Amino acid sequence: MMMSAVVSPADEAEIAAIVTDAAARREPLLIQGNGSKLGMLRPVQAARTLSTRNLSGITLYAPRELVISARAGTPITEIEAALAEHGQHLIAEPPELGALLGSDAPQTIGGMVATNLSGPRRVAWGAMRDHVIGIRAVNGSGEIIRSGGRVLKNVTGLDLCKLLTGSHGTLGVLTEITLKVLPAPQDTGSLAIVGLSAEQAVAAMSAALGSPYGVSSAAWLPSGMTDGLAPLSGASAALIRIEDFARSVVYRIGRLQQDLARFGKAIILDAETSRQTWHAVRDATVLRHTDEEALWRVSVRPSRGAAALATAQAAGARGFLDWGGGLIWLAGPATEATHKAIAAAATAAGGVWTLMRAPDSLRASVDVVPSEAPALAAITRRVKSAMDPQGILNPGRLYAWL
Repeated sequence: MMMSAVVSPADEAEIAAIVTDAAARREPLLIQGNGSKLGMLRPVQAARTLSTRNLSGITLYAPRELVISARAGTPITEIEAALAEHGQHLIAEPPELGALLGSDAPQTIGGMVATNLSGPRRVAWGAMRDHVIGIRAVNGSGEIIRSGGRVLKNVTGLDLCKLLTGSHGTLGVLTEITLKVLPAPQDTGSLAIVGLSAEQAVAAMSAALGSPYGVSSAAWLPSGMTDGLAPLSGASAALIRIEDFARSVVYRIGRLQQDLARFGKAIILDAETSRQTWHAVRDATVLRHTDEEALWRVSVRPSRGAAALATAQAAGARGFLDWGGGLIWLAGPATEATHKAIAAAATAAGGVWTLMRAPDSLRASVDVVPSEAPALAAITRRVKSAMDPQGILNPGRLYAWL
């Protein structure tokens, strides 16, 4: 990837001025926060990088209203610390992917919203975009735009919050985000059913998620990915998590252990082991990948997860299941053949895939997300033209033309 000069404006007005100038000259801009996710998707070719890292700080926090607003360059850790002081948390449980993406830069709230990344709790509480209620941004013409608001109930026209969340900086430069938050659970408890195959685990996770016990996440790790996670080391495990008041967690975990006994031996993990295990699942560090490998994130119907994983394994990849079987994290050879096999497996299962990390040569030569159907691609092009007429914002990030 070509090196580019970095500009780090201190306020939204300066960002708008820079984008306006770039649009007039049709000069591509690489949009980023701290650059912690530069290894994702396609490499962007741009002479200048526009970073929001100096656009930092919490601008509003109303604990009683369950709302927090922060500038786009605010580190996630700063937001989580402020919420923790009031016993609250980010609902989507955003993952810390620095180890996976080869970066030690702090993740920002703007980068997390721009990529729409969510952790294990997504299966029960929704994705990051479901909790974004307000956005400020600068579009590709240098215009400052606003959508949503700072209250949970608002009707302010087109919902650009959903459009910009997950757009990877191709439609606008996020400058401020407002999120709804929730009280953090008092306690966490997890059940591990050991020795299950992927197919058996999906059945067990489905039963758990369909139970009346309020399961917040469900994942499956193969035997090679439980090393160091005592008492699971050396055994595959279907993991079921419940989060709530301490007494309620103890009761519901006990009942769930009884109800799921037909699937095999179930171990109740202590609170610390539970948190450690779910952090490893959230951040996908259980993959233990090498820098020479490529990483993929595949989303399918949970009932198709085990089959899609098996197909990917046949192509030389290894991985685990999250979201009750609906999310597959994969690591494998950074080759075009492996990439095509994984993309085909996801498509055959009716799902979608993302190339999360690979050498620049591979990222630049293959699709990093599935191609859109012609009708949907036409809509995407019209949206891009309306939001970024000169095509200067993160050109080529998602598709060769976008």
